[in-house]
Amino acid sequence: MEIPRKGRPNTWGVRTPLHLNPATGKKERHWIGREYGTKTEAERALRKWHTEHEEGDLTPRSDMTVAQLMDRWLSKHRGEKTTTKGYEPKVRLHIKPHIGEEKVVEVTDERLDDFYRMLETQPCPTNKGKPLGPKSVRHIHNAISAAFETITGPRRLLKVNPAHTANPPTERQIKAAEPDFPTLNDQETAQFLAEIWKPCGNRACDDGLTHHCLRDAPLWTAYAATSCRRSEVLGWMWDLINWDEGSIELAWVVVEEGNTYRLRKLTKDGDDNAVIYVDQALMNVLKWQRERQRQERALLGAAWVDHGLVFARDGFKLHKGKEAGGPQDPEKVSARWRTARNRMRLPEDFRLHDLRASKITNDLDNHENPVEVSANARHHSPGYTMARYGRRRAEGAKKLAASSAGRIGLTSLV
Repeated sequence: MEIPRKGRPNTWGVRTPLHLNPATGKKERHWIGREYGTKTEAERALRKWHTEHEEGDLTPRSDMTVAQLMDRWLSKHRGEKTTTKGYEPKVRLHIKPHIGEEKVVEVTDERLDDFYRMLETQPCPTNKGKPLGPKSVRHIHNAISAAFETITGPRRLLKVNPAHTANPPTERQIKAAEPDFPTLNDQETAQFLAEIWKPCGNRACDDGLTHHCLRDAPLWTAYAATSCRRSEVLGWMWDLINWDEGSIELAWVVVEEGNTYRLRKLTKDGDDNAVIYVDQALMNVLKWQRERQRQERALLGAAWVDHGLVFARDGFKLHKGKEAGGPQDPEKVSARWRTARNRMRLPEDFRLHDLRASKITNDLDNHENPVEVSANARHHSPGYTMARYGRRRAEGAKKLAASSAGRIGLTSLV
């Protein structure tokens, strides 16, 4: 149609016919343009629209913003609650403030690349004024990619997911930026275990197994002797221990959710009811723990509510009206570990998780079967275990040099 203009020549405008918008699921029509100089140009634009619409090359019109998309994606996320809660602060603190108001149909891979570079270079108030690391930026990219995937495809809002062609930090960049956390070799681990089992020597130690000085010794031993995660050991159950076979079924974990924690079924990587095998020496430690727990239950009486946990909340500094026997707070376990770490004069950055890393690394250093090492660690493949936990240490490098020199006859030259 011709559009009258004041003070300048009239223009021609053209609107689409009534059609279904896959972005909204409703029939609508809109202006293609209103500034065409001639009727011929307007007709040409309408023919072009018809061709693109029939071939599916036309991007549906939508006012949906990135913030609205991320909120919808989070509300329908089907993963574990802990996973969803891990995504929520990334969306709230990083995605929404920077690209939340942009329309999803206008987001390109170049725009995402600019966003990622900004996160990696500009100070972040929520990261102590430092830019985000490559791993955090990659997690943000994964969330964006998953959200955009829900509106990508035939008869959907987008034909192509812009995150698929964006350039987030690579795995190599992530690994290069990761700090090299310390590990204990077998000798250092043995020394640590010997020290952690020494009674404090106070007169209260004569009272039996209930004295607090050794209350965490079995727990630290379980972490050092297995490659279990913090949440997995806290979820060990007495009735899932096979004493004769020397195996422990991992069916439960204690996980943090926001400012609280709870006991739930193990579902990490779809590995329900995994089984690990341990030496009889660790079984003896667990028998010691069982006897200690029996004495605790006798002392506490009705204050003990049994959940069947191996490492349950005991009666040490139990406030009046509180119950023992339930799951322990994982954050308080980590706090007690930091106290034990300082007492044992371990490196200040030695985390509880580094006992797991030490066990896996030592098994690989001693040429144990990578398949079994990976299975005990509940990794998805031996390749991942060797790439993630295989570390170059001085004793291993010296052993390799000596072995190589002997094979090529170097020692007989002079």
